[in-house]
Amino acid sequence: MWRTLATDSSEPTPGGRCARRTLLCAFGAGTLTALAGCGAVENDPVYESGPIDGDGPARNASETVAARALAETDANEGASPLGRLTVEEHAFILESGYEGATVQGVVGVDERVEYAEVRVRVYDADGDQRGRYLDSTGDLAGGSRWRFSVILLESPADLERYDVAVLGVPA
Repeated sequence: MWRTLATDSSEPTPGGRCARRTLLCAFGAGTLTALAGCGAVENDPVYESGPIDGDGPARNASETVAARALAETDANEGASPLGRLTVEEHAFILESGYEGATVQGVVGVDERVEYAEVRVRVYDADGDQRGRYLDSTGDLAGGSRWRFSVILLESPADLERYDVAVLGVPA
């Protein structure tokens, strides 16, 4: 003999069985909880810190215009930390001309990536973040190295330190 389960989730069926709607709600909640747990995987980039030597001339007006035109500030939100990309070396370098304050270094590539992005955050003496700047490239072969140069728009005299991380999109 077939039983028909009650459709009202607040009423149990005869014999103590759960109503179909209650069972479906419980299954759905359990599935969402499991998926939420999977989504909670930490995916933040690992930043390495470095000092900024604030001695040196600031850019003049025309150099500032050129630096603003070339400085990258829009991050690729599709990029994420990849174990195949590592920042092998980095340093604050004060260049002459429009480049001025930069963070330069080398990224090592273990396996091919479609896109790589170096992000640099800069901080003042109070520890307040003053900006985020980038350098990016595409189609890096496995076993290669990429030399990056990130143009900073703040005056080095206003900065104390930076941190740097590399993110990417796998091929």
